[in-house]
Amino acid sequence: MRLSTRNQLEGTVLSVTRGEAMAVVRVRLNGGDEITSSITRDAVDDLDLAEGATVKVLIKSTEVTLGVE
Repeated sequence: MRLSTRNQLEGTVLSVTRGEAMAVVRVRLNGGDEITSSITRDAVDDLDLAEGATVKVLIKSTEVTLGVE
């Protein structure tokens, strides 16, 4: 995956908490820090996110998105 986003941090999903329309995804970064992202439930399903999944945290402006290969 090649992206123009410069702030790319690799990590592992710690938890996925699903709400009615949105989900909160907690990620432990490779350096040990944790970051949380709120994304749609559809995105969680599309990316097949679950505890233990390897993800790339992409940070651009005020938005935090996740990507997987």
